[in-house]
Amino acid sequence: MMARLGDYCTNASSNIKQSDLEKRDGIYPIYGASGLIKCVDFYVQDKPYIAVVKDGAGVGRVLKLPAYSSVIGTLQYIIPNEDVELEYLAYAMEYMNLAKYQTGATIPHIYFKDYSKAEFNISDVGVQKEITKIFNGLDTLIDAKRQQLIKLDELVKSRFVELFGDPETNPFGWEKVTVGEVCSSIVRGPFGSALKKEFFVEPNETTYKVYEQKHAIQKSATIGTYYVTAEKFDELRRFECVAGDILMSCSGTMGELYQLPEGCEKGLINQALCKFTLNEKILPIVFLTYMKQTIGNLETKGSGIQNIAAVSYVKAMPINLAPMEVQKQFAAFVEQVDKSKLVVKQSLEKLEILKKSLMQKYFG
Repeated sequence: MMARLGDYCTNASSNIKQSDLEKRDGIYPIYGASGLIKCVDFYVQDKPYIAVVKDGAGVGRVLKLPAYSSVIGTLQYIIPNEDVELEYLAYAMEYMNLAKYQTGATIPHIYFKDYSKAEFNISDVGVQKEITKIFNGLDTLIDAKRQQLIKLDELVKSRFVELFGDPETNPFGWEKVTVGEVCSSIVRGPFGSALKKEFFVEPNETTYKVYEQKHAIQKSATIGTYYVTAEKFDELRRFECVAGDILMSCSGTMGELYQLPEGCEKGLINQALCKFTLNEKILPIVFLTYMKQTIGNLETKGSGIQNIAAVSYVKAMPINLAPMEVQKQFAAFVEQVDKSKLVVKQSLEKLEILKKSLMQKYFG
């Protein structure tokens, strides 16, 4: 039978700030929107529970969390009652897509009073356990595929270090150049006033795509709905981007890189992106991997990452330029790994489609 979420659980708030945790070290885990933050010397919940991201990035995400743990204030506790299995309710809530209840333009929020009205199919406890077992099995397979992708990425990183060495120590003595020397152009997107939302139009045969930060973050050229007229494109032609150009996010989530693929729409970059057009000195995959490693080092050190918003800083970033023969060797290796990744991604996609289909069957 169909039932309202609010009839099978209660909610509770957290007033814990992440900044409050700096000196609170212990054995009890505390979680944020992205998962475990650290272990502290206190806990709020003494039994397993569900948590929902209620504010900011990841709003609506559902987490199943262990006993003797807590969450910070951007999440809220969901406590199931005795008529529903915790994991069953968590899967039902995942099916509900709670993000659709969000309000707030700048910082999205969801409220229990709104999403508690969402309905789902409730079965007796025995059936709930059987259904939960099915989804647990699927999640195990999905997690295994994701781990395979992570390991393949780590394989590429390992091969890069093997061929090129540590970028900071340059053990092979490669020629030291700057990012500016391996690019024919580096362009930061136009000021916001030059590309405001009122300039955007519906796409047609004569319009040009506006590439945004999310294209770099999500590694996709097909998302996004912003387009400009041919006249506006001509006015901002300096910010034109085409297949082969590399985009980098320069605002908010910084340092995400993406090479525009063959067949992508011709367009412009917006103010949150920087565009690299490489010259013949470096292969794209070498540049991408080198930049990712360099930016990762900046993040690890906790300083300098904000500087990549400035073209002058990026142009001066050092690169140890390996011979083209070594670059091609690395590119061939990555090509083979990418073939393996494609097989894993296709398998992962099938599992995720199956999960969505079963959620519709059991909870819809």
